Amino acid sequence: MPQLKLSYFDFHGGRAEPIRLALAIGGVAFEDHRFTFPEFAEVRKTVPFGQVPVLHVDGVLVTQSDAMLRYAGKLAGLYPTDAYQALLCDEVAYVVEEAGVKLGPSFSMKGDEQKAARVALVNGSMPVYLGWLQSQLHAHGGEYFADHRLTVADLKVFVDVRGLNSGRLDHVPTDLVEKVAPALNAHMRRVAQHPAVAAYYAKFGVK
Repeated sequence: MPQLKLSYFDFHGGRAEPIRLALAIGGVAFEDHRFTFPEFAEVRKTVPFGQVPVLHVDGVLVTQSDAMLRYAGKLAGLYPTDAYQALLCDEVAYVVEEAGVKLGPSFSMKGDEQKAARVALVNGSMPVYLGWLQSQLHAHGGEYFADHRLTVADLKVFVDVRGLNSGRLDHVPTDLVEKVAPALNAHMRRVAQHPAVAAYYAKFGVK
């Protein structure tokens, strides 16, 4: 196995969390390098595009979270080997990533500006992508998004839904997912009950 070091903010969410989960589920050893938000000012000087997460693979620095997630999925046996199922897996992951890109600018906003931006998303694109994800879940059996089993696509959606439900996003109602796409909450609970996922969060004392 390669020597892996994954660097990201010290919280249970965001773009690195699905990668952490995939590696943990697969029993793939990695250095889980975490830093605080104030420390990011220095970290960003050392990484491509000033963005995280980044992954060191045998000392080689790699960027782009979805590429890392696919790689982690392959190492962990959580990425489809069938080309069509891999396509479905990637499709879901990229939709979630695009939703995150739309939300991203609001993190640097404050006050009324942030409220207006997020309310616009809650009333606009968020229900659209959540509804699409729910329809895809139903279309592929109702339990998982691709390959009739847990894949990195499920982990990507799981982390996203947990974030929307968490209350950490000001001006995003914590019942948005339940109102728009309740099957995604059922999916979130299903993934959370996976023994390796439960063990991962228990290690940190996170429910």
